Amino acid sequence: MKRTGMRAALLALVVLLSSTACAGWGGGVGSGGANSINVLMVNNPQMIDLQRLTAEHFTKDTGITVNFTVLPENDVRDKISQEFSSQAGQYDVASLSNFEIPIYARSGWIAPLDGYIAADPAFDQNDILAPMTTSLSGADGKIYGEPFYGESSFLMYRKDVLQAAGITMPEHPTWQQVADIAARVDGAQPGMAGICLRGQPGWGQVFAPLTTVVNTFGGTWFTADWQAAVDAPEFRQATQFYVDLVRAHGEAGAPQAGFTECLNNLIQGNAAMWYDATSAAGSLEAADSPVRGKIGYAPAPVVKTASSGWLYAWAWAIQAASEKKDAAWKFVSWASSKEYEQLVGKEVGWSDVPAGKRASTYENPDYLAQASAFAGPTKAAIESADPRNPGVQPRPAIGIQFVDIPEFPDLGTQVSQDVSSAIAGLVTVDQALDRGQQLADDVAERYRSRAEGNS
Repeated sequence: MKRTGMRAALLALVVLLSSTACAGWGGGVGSGGANSINVLMVNNPQMIDLQRLTAEHFTKDTGITVNFTVLPENDVRDKISQEFSSQAGQYDVASLSNFEIPIYARSGWIAPLDGYIAADPAFDQNDILAPMTTSLSGADGKIYGEPFYGESSFLMYRKDVLQAAGITMPEHPTWQQVADIAARVDGAQPGMAGICLRGQPGWGQVFAPLTTVVNTFGGTWFTADWQAAVDAPEFRQATQFYVDLVRAHGEAGAPQAGFTECLNNLIQGNAAMWYDATSAAGSLEAADSPVRGKIGYAPAPVVKTASSGWLYAWAWAIQAASEKKDAAWKFVSWASSKEYEQLVGKEVGWSDVPAGKRASTYENPDYLAQASAFAGPTKAAIESADPRNPGVQPRPAIGIQFVDIPEFPDLGTQVSQDVSSAIAGLVTVDQALDRGQQLADDVAERYRSRAEGNS
């Protein structure tokens, strides 16, 4: 779920050339003085805004110098895993997603934040959208992360194209209605596909949207008692529907299309609809976007569930081994605060505010002036996401578009490769999921064995 582009490159260059109290791009760990902390974070554009603003504002106000180490997503995940699993204490704060935080909390690698939250009423935890708080909490009910920005998923569509075809998008579309609309608008304009859906292999690529489809069709990766269910009828039906839809009315090159490719397809007029992350709307409604004002936003399509959007956040967590937790909390509190959002709005632009985490953001007239087209649908999508109960049956682990266990990235990626091959027409869905069931059962067996050993 990466955000890439020219803006990111330019911001990176600014950081490289600037001389501030913070470390530069990919900087380094500071000397560890009493009034400094070390932060390890992903290189997403909004994080680079944060790096650029920290010295002039946070450090100036608190006297705490922040030494940033900034890395691409895959690299930062590896480095954070190595650092936090060893509890080396070299970094005080890291950017983690809501996938890692419950896992790290179970392992004792990150510190609970409840005491700091209670002592810092100005932070206003109640303003954080409830699904975000849930997804960043541990099994013990304690909060282990604070969101920097968040997202869900919704359906984006060309209002003008549907109108020209005499189609009205339902207020709460079902997947069958979406498939019917895709068939009707496929080829409505030269080179325009009916819909764009991710087909690129990866647990965070094709299986980000596809797992939400599985959920609403009534399927699940695992039952509550750790039985693999990848070959269950509901999982098969959902996957077959997804593969058939993208093969019949999806984008060219679908087996290798991810977030970025579908974003470009919608912007360039090569797709009439797209189901994906709510965060995409900022690019669609950017001042230089050729489709600005032409896009409608509908809730994630459903079948058996009331809602089906995913939930994702980049968040801040404090390493359990940190000896500077008080200073680390001051940074976390500031970086996730209403105050910081106001700062970004004034100094960078309201369209660049790290949104998707606070209710107050969606009441801010300055933000709404830039984001009115998608602010309401985004907030509604996040608020309707239920990371503990995303389907029709109980789950053994938290997560909507993923199963929050350490084995899932490898499992999801392996199964996704076969699903992508099914989209390419190289294997059948049944063949893909038969192998996926074997892989999932290997994972489930470990958890069943642990449960039996603890009984």
